[in-house]
Amino acid sequence: MEETIPGTEAAQIPQQRGTSLLETAVRYTEERHWDVFPGTWLVPADGAQRCSCGDPACAAPGAHPAREDWAAQATGSATVVRRMWQKQQSASILLPTGRTFDAIDVPETAGFLALARMQRMELTLGPVTLAPDRRMRFFVLPGAGAKVPDLVRRLGWAPRVLDLDVLGEGAYVAAPPTRFGSWGAVQWACRPTPANRWLPDVEELISPLAYACGRDR
Repeated sequence: MEETIPGTEAAQIPQQRGTSLLETAVRYTEERHWDVFPGTWLVPADGAQRCSCGDPACAAPGAHPAREDWAAQATGSATVVRRMWQKQQSASILLPTGRTFDAIDVPETAGFLALARMQRMELTLGPVTLAPDRRMRFFVLPGAGAKVPDLVRRLGWAPRVLDLDVLGEGAYVAAPPTRFGSWGAVQWACRPTPANRWLPDVEELISPLAYACGRDR
């Protein structure tokens, strides 16, 4: 199903090759109870892949909301998901944050450093995505945005100094196997498994994340 970065987990759910975007979106709703909504998609144009939004300079071709009311469109109903993707089977899979999870957004280099430290600390991780924009998103319990500034200050950092953002209510993440134009597909750096169904609180992960972002400055 989704692309996964090798070597980031001791045991991975076997990949399911050939799974459609529709089937993948349904699995997210049924197996993880995540809300999902379809975004833009890629269309062939002059030998390249263009975003369906029509903007030739689109910053996230094929991987952003297609409608302004996307937050209201997001659903956890597999039946509704099937209906939406049947209308446009190439639509990207987007997950609204601030509902069942928030996402801590950091640069790829800091993310891999943090992952290594977390594994040495034997911390329990939630899913983690790596997108072609070279950003990693760590899934944590909702409410992280209100906690992170104070947590970062306690660790000796000014929040504005670190390249560390919280995606909460009103934001979204692109889910594997969504593609960003010709840049490649979103992958799992740490894939959803039964073991990480219960997400960590941001307090459990903020120390290695802040350390890694500080080193990455």
